[in-house]
Amino acid sequence: MTTILVIDDEPDIREVMRFALESSDFRVMEAGHADEARKLLGSENPDLILLDWMLPGRSGLELAQQLKQSPKTKSIPVIMVSARGEEEDRVKGLDTGADDYIAKPFSPREMVARVKAVLRRAKPDEASDEIEIGGLVMDNLGHRVTAGGRPIEIAPTEYRLLHFFMTHADRAFSRSQLLDQVWGDQVYVEERTVDVHVRRLRKALEPTGHDRLLQTVRGVGYRFSDKI
Repeated sequence: MTTILVIDDEPDIREVMRFALESSDFRVMEAGHADEARKLLGSENPDLILLDWMLPGRSGLELAQQLKQSPKTKSIPVIMVSARGEEEDRVKGLDTGADDYIAKPFSPREMVARVKAVLRRAKPDEASDEIEIGGLVMDNLGHRVTAGGRPIEIAPTEYRLLHFFMTHADRAFSRSQLLDQVWGDQVYVEERTVDVHVRRLRKALEPTGHDRLLQTVRGVGYRFSDKI
């Protein structure tokens, strides 16, 4: 489930945003100020952040700048939310690296639509209907993998691993890179975990002969390719 972090010091506004987002099948995390948000981000990275400009203590603008400068959070889309709706304020907010700007008061429906639009831009690979390599087909929308019309059963972690490989075909990745990209850099697991899941993925692809596409690159890690 896609997770949205709402950072706003007004409980009533957070409640409106949470209700609208949960009604659209988003999971919502909440924080009332910057320090509380940083604590949440220390344990989990959301898919998108809705950030109020006028926070007590450290402002939302300052927090947005820090998030975009940190390697762990710079890729998380941020939508600034503020009662400051003048063009100069919107430009200032976007200049921090924010991906969009919503002026208060806002329509909950418009907010949800803007969230979905930013997520689509942030994850273009997820929006594509199908990926096909060497006869292996991944249907992102249906969350299915097939070969020659034959379904292939793949566990969730191996599915994410395969999706990353197929959207970055012909490139070699180290185990640490795969950990960051597939498991997330906020999850602390050993590099040998990658080898375990690669073996499981190869076993799942073996009946159709597509395990050959998952190649070991000596001294580097792994590559997914239909080229020899």
